[in-house]
Amino acid sequence: MKVEFLKSGDNPLSRPSYKDIIRNDAIPAPDFLIADSVPDLGNEPVPATNYTSPDVFEREVKKVWMKCWQMACREEEIPNVGDYLLYEIVGKSVLVVRTAPTEVKAFLNVCLHRGRKLETRDGCKQAFRCQFHGWEWNIDGSFRHNPWAWDFPDLDPKGLALPPVKTGFWGGFVFISFDPDAHPLEDVLWPIPDHFQAYHFEDRYIAVHVAKKYPANWKATAEAFMESHHSIATHPQFMPYLGDANSGYDVFSDFTSRQLTAMAVPSPFVDSRAFTQSEIYQAMVASSGRLASDDVGQVPKGQTARAFAAIERRRQIGAEDGYDYSKASDAEMLDPMLYNVFPNMSFWAGFSPNIVYRWRPDGVDSSIMDIYMLKRVPNGAPRPRPAPVHWLDDSEPFSAAAELGALGGVFDQDMANLPYVQEGLKMMGDEIPVRFGQYTEIRLRQLHQTLKKHIEV
Repeated sequence: MKVEFLKSGDNPLSRPSYKDIIRNDAIPAPDFLIADSVPDLGNEPVPATNYTSPDVFEREVKKVWMKCWQMACREEEIPNVGDYLLYEIVGKSVLVVRTAPTEVKAFLNVCLHRGRKLETRDGCKQAFRCQFHGWEWNIDGSFRHNPWAWDFPDLDPKGLALPPVKTGFWGGFVFISFDPDAHPLEDVLWPIPDHFQAYHFEDRYIAVHVAKKYPANWKATAEAFMESHHSIATHPQFMPYLGDANSGYDVFSDFTSRQLTAMAVPSPFVDSRAFTQSEIYQAMVASSGRLASDDVGQVPKGQTARAFAAIERRRQIGAEDGYDYSKASDAEMLDPMLYNVFPNMSFWAGFSPNIVYRWRPDGVDSSIMDIYMLKRVPNGAPRPRPAPVHWLDDSEPFSAAAELGALGGVFDQDMANLPYVQEGLKMMGDEIPVRFGQYTEIRLRQLHQTLKKHIEV
């Protein structure tokens, strides 16, 4: 399919906005997807050294990563008493432990004798025993045993509990914060718990979890997934069926924002008259990862590709999990709806398998990206076991993770930019700033403004 772009200078925002599109869907979207929240965040440039400076990175570690809430895992990953998972970031290692059937706690993963890490991999135990000298702790963090207690007459076992890490919970996720006085998690997440009520995140399971390190600052990696208009150069295969440049962007607070992008409508960058409705639908099946490719089909006469794709999506997902989606809106069945939580999390809304992103710093010029896909536990069936994390090494592209399907190649297109972005940011130095669009990159601007509020305190 040949894609011809409109001439330079045409304003895509003169076309119907995302919210105009969903108002006219066959099954309209709920009000919270239509409501606007677009504050004026100005148009000041951002220093390129925000991404490259060791000093900035050190301040982020101290003022952000040691203070903010972070998604550590899903509760389903530690279902049994004694199950634990390691969450590691910027030199800190945390034991997230199922201490009782309905209780999860977190502790620093360190022996209080000589500092050895207690555990180096996930597992299930009834006690944590240091492999250096044999000191032991119960799974609730209380001190259990010191083989050399006679030589430590000044130590009170009651004062040797593992240092606790604050925990919080929403939608089946476990969050941690190193700051005991962190903002209430419900305030940080707002309005996500309200907007996501119908999607039953607590009843979803990890169907896919893929992770990989990349040679780019964590902010550069996160920002590659915080706007849609990069499709014109990075994902040209999307142009027949993705309303990229007329995406909707909202900022709710210092902590949360979202982007909403219509599927099964052509990009404003191309002439929509160049495609039949069937061609739009077939292009979407071929590369979006949102529809099964076993039955491409033709769009019935008089119906739009968007309405037909939503019908097919309801049928396919309903057949997979056994739930009735007949009243679900077209937008909630089809569209990428990314809600970000400061500083490093993104949760996709809707009824389709939900993608979750997490970005972690691994030094100034390196970051780790986790990609999860959550599916609803089938109706009347036991909860499937969560997929283990599939770590890709430096030489493996995301397309090597077969479980990602067509999305693997999409992620490779995104990630191909990042090493060159980091190199370019270093070249810009102190002399040349980074410039964000006032509306289309408002979420990137919000990230930097919130970081500034934290690190300049």
